[in-house]
Amino acid sequence: MTDKTTTLSDAIASLVRDSDKVVLGAALETAIPFAATYELIRQGKRDLNMIAPISDASTDMLIGAGCVGAITGAWVGNVSGGLGHNYRRAAEKGIPNKIVINDYSNFSVGMALFAAAYGMPYAPVRSILGSGIAENPTFKKAQNPFAEKDEPVVLVPPLKPDVTILAVQRADRGGNCHFWGSNGLCQEAGLAAERVIIVANEIVDDSVIASDPSRILVPGFRVDAVCEVPAGTHPSPLTGRWLRDSAFFNDYHARSRDVDGFKAWLDEWVFDPGSPEAYTEKLGSRLDELRIKGEQLAAPANYAAE
Repeated sequence: MTDKTTTLSDAIASLVRDSDKVVLGAALETAIPFAATYELIRQGKRDLNMIAPISDASTDMLIGAGCVGAITGAWVGNVSGGLGHNYRRAAEKGIPNKIVINDYSNFSVGMALFAAAYGMPYAPVRSILGSGIAENPTFKKAQNPFAEKDEPVVLVPPLKPDVTILAVQRADRGGNCHFWGSNGLCQEAGLAAERVIIVANEIVDDSVIASDPSRILVPGFRVDAVCEVPAGTHPSPLTGRWLRDSAFFNDYHARSRDVDGFKAWLDEWVFDPGSPEAYTEKLGSRLDELRIKGEQLAAPANYAAE
């Protein structure tokens, strides 16, 4: 097994390029690799096209830091607070820079990733008919060839990320990773991408991963780098490991309401710590309060061959 472990800083530096199409977490409100968000900002990546299946406030942070040139998705914001202030400033005033918005619904962006993951030429959807989203020039309208009467559909082309960064509970050194809980679009985004970075809460022996193959989210042969970053999802939750830090999200939303407040927040939580290790040290006892200490275990599964 090839050892694919590396630091998050090195993985971002070598695998994420300016103008890349990037998925940064795809489990919707959980398992968002915020540690990767901070590292993208510290390294000054530019003109990223963020494929945004929610990922809470992470994309808003990247926009405010000047890292984003385009958004491909339905919405950017702070789930507990509303539309992202940096997103609104960029869309309405071009601050800190203009961004292109490729308008999708949550369902259609999911189907676009699904089509890319499984080699489909397009995914037919009906849910956006009658909306302005259907006028996205990327889409094409057609008739359902199997319908007995007129039945229009929208053909959504595959959406292939250059890089997908996913957070998981554990992985081995070869990049085989276990994930449990609602995984949203993680598997589709991982299988569709050219390059995959795994941000693991812990690195475990490969025998642990092999003991439960059905829990593997993305197989190691599709992974380019695996990075051990305990609490690398903070402030988002990670099933069985970390609670959601709602107070942190609320503080970010309030302080990012104006540019100066956002810059002060960025200095405090991204540039001043400078690394995932210093970030968790800064959180101190707050992090221990967010650690899930109880257990609600799944029933064992028997994989015996005879």
